Order: sequence, then structure tokens, then C-alpha cells
Amino acid sequence: PMAIPPSYVDLGKSARDIFNKGYGFGLVKLDVKTKSASGVEFTTSGSSNTDTGKVNGSLETKYKWAEYGLTFTEKWNTDNTLGTEIAIEDQIAKGLKLTFDTTFSPNTGKKSGKIKSAYKRECLNLGCDVDFDFAGPAIHGSAVFGYEGWLAGYQMTFDSAKSKLTRNNFSVGYKTGDFQLHTNV
Repeated sequence: PMAIPPSYVDLGKSARDIFNKGYGFGLVKLDVKTKSASGVEFTTSGSSNTDTGKVNGSLETKYKWAEYGLTFTEKWNTDNTLGTEIAIEDQIAKGLKLTFDTTFSPNTGKKSGKIKSAYKRECLNLGCDVDFDFAGPAIHGSAVFGYEGWLAGYQMTFDSAKSKLTRNNFSVGYKTGDFQLHTNV
């Protein structure tokens, strides 16, 4: 069987990780992940910028209700932003994941909401997200096709408040077990 290609944002990720992961110059970072006996996953992260002295932290709890394909995620960070995400996967159709993602900042009163959809099958990875804003929703769409190691992708963002495309990118790549080549325009 053919492999499922990565999502558009993950195209070339392994190449970017060579330069970005683990090389936080001027940054001290600690990530801790654990899982309770009841299956709740906890992820905490903290970082300190040695140049500015700014300290950031976050806490995430995740509970998966596997028999219904549901995942509930709660997030908090030191900017005092609260987030809730509810996802359902492989229930409506095999390979389809639907997510409702919200954030709220009690300090500013700012709220945001996003509906995400992803569909993955052999040779195909599609995504469409709607980012709700008071000015008008922004629609993000992407598609990646894969065949015998070759990958081709397209990504766009339509800003309904401006009634125009604000992002329009193409990408081409080749991937094998040991080697990956990727470019985008």
C-alpha cells in the first residue's frame, strides 16, 4: 500500500528540525510528559531566555476516549491564555478528523475559535480550517499528494474580511527512508 503523505505544514519538517530542535542559544528549556493510570496525559513546558530574563510556561492535559474517537485537551500558559480543544477522529469516515479549538484570555477578554478538518488516505492529505474573527472568518486550505516518494502540495488562505487570498504556496519534494528534498514557492 502507498503511504499517507504528511500535512502541508509538515513538508520538510525533518530538514527544518536539524536546524531548529535542540539549538536554543540563549534559551533554557524543559519539557516533561507523563501519563496517569487513568490515561490522562500531562505535558508541561518551561523556558527562560537568558538574555531578556523572560520566563514562559505551559500546561496541557489530554484525555482520549478511544472507543468514540474523542480527544479532550485543556491548555494554559503563563500569558494566562486558556485553551480547549475537542477532536473526533475516524468516526464519521475513516481518515477524517474534525476539531473544535477555542482560546480565551481573561486578562484581555480576547476569544478565538477555530474549526479544523483533516482527511488522510493513501497518497492524499487534505486540510481545511476556518479561523473565526469578528472582522470575518479566514479559511485555510491545503492539499498534499504523494506518489512513489514524490510529494506535491498546495496551501492557501482566504481572508473573507478583505475578500482575497492572503497566502498562496506550492511545494514539491522527494522523500525516501534516508533522504529528503523539499522546496516551496
